[in-house]
Amino acid sequence: MNTSDSCLFTPLAIAGISHHNASVDTLEQARFPDETAFLEKVRDRFRGVMLLQTCNRVEIFVHGDNETLRAFLDDEGCGQFSICSGIDAMRHLLQLACGMDSMIVGEDQILGQLKRSIQLSKEAGCSSPVLELCVNKAIHTGIEARRRTQINKGAISIGSAAVLLAEQELCTLKGKHILVIGSGEMGMLVAQALAAKDLTAIYVANRTFSRAETLAKKINGRAVRFDDLKNYMVQSDVIISCTSAPHPVIHCDHLREVMKARCWPNDNTPRPLIIIDIAQPRDVEEGAGDIPGITLFSIDNLRHINEMTMDTRRCEAEKAGEYLEGELLQFTRLLNSRAADDILATLHTWAEAIRTREREKALSMLGSGDEKTREIIDDLTRVLVKKILTDATMSIRLCAEQGDLEFAESLVAAITRGERLCFRNEE
Repeated sequence: MNTSDSCLFTPLAIAGISHHNASVDTLEQARFPDETAFLEKVRDRFRGVMLLQTCNRVEIFVHGDNETLRAFLDDEGCGQFSICSGIDAMRHLLQLACGMDSMIVGEDQILGQLKRSIQLSKEAGCSSPVLELCVNKAIHTGIEARRRTQINKGAISIGSAAVLLAEQELCTLKGKHILVIGSGEMGMLVAQALAAKDLTAIYVANRTFSRAETLAKKINGRAVRFDDLKNYMVQSDVIISCTSAPHPVIHCDHLREVMKARCWPNDNTPRPLIIIDIAQPRDVEEGAGDIPGITLFSIDNLRHINEMTMDTRRCEAEKAGEYLEGELLQFTRLLNSRAADDILATLHTWAEAIRTREREKALSMLGSGDEKTREIIDDLTRVLVKKILTDATMSIRLCAEQGDLEFAESLVAAITRGERLCFRNEE
């Protein structure tokens, strides 16, 4: 069996929209602003559900069928989401974890994002054992793919790509002043990339000043209070914004004031300011790029940075893909084997009913109320049933693993109800 022609009996589906088929604007509209509220809303529709939202994608992974998922998306007005199900859904999840589907191929941040998403699902009571098994398998595969290949060699984060973009625009960052707004994971990545440059100053701003102080200390920068942001915008050559705010934190009115303050004495032409907005949803208010002197970039502008660093990773991505298919085959067999549990429960319930009935008959015929005798008869019948069913159980699990659940069901029906055994190639 290979994964191209195999079936997955466990119902799994993924609906998503990503940088492959959507702009920053479209992704922003597709986001669910309150992740916990989303999970609580959809909890009763599926056995398990997980929401993955990054700056480049929105994905809903469910332990459930794709028809129910599509109906939910239609109710929510999310017709732009594409859906894959079954083994294709599991393959997509593994590709995500391996960094093969990322804008920056091979980037490592996706592993932490998957861990965070499944944890949020568990906290909201929306997870399921199958969902957790799938996500944990994907994370393990992603880690192992990076160990076996060099898919992440030369890979950069979105944060460091933003720094490279700024460097390209200015030719050099030597002697420049850079303002980083946001001190979360992305802010840390930006700051770390900047720390390696020969800058005059790195400013770090965050609504929680203590967090700005913590990050600034790590990179030998200066923490900035949010209410003093305007003054540091005036001084900076580049602003890289990456907060997790649900609304813009940089407004056009403020930027117009900043650009007036950047004008040289007796000159109405402001010093140029580069703003790189890598937040999702966006930090910079629409229209900021039209203000004279401002050059505004978004995540969409980072795509070519990935291409510059891709040569080595293309070949490694192919190797990772080969490893992924092998892991997918094994995992499909494991899930299908578990799908046989319900069928086996029918078989063992049937056998247990016969065992207890015949045990009671035997004890009645012996006419002994001796507890020792009762234990011996009980143990004997249990062992006999277990041994008799061992080969049948193995055969049923093997059928399921190999994608023939129908034959496994037929085998149980033949044993428990005396029905005719139906072979796969029969009409």
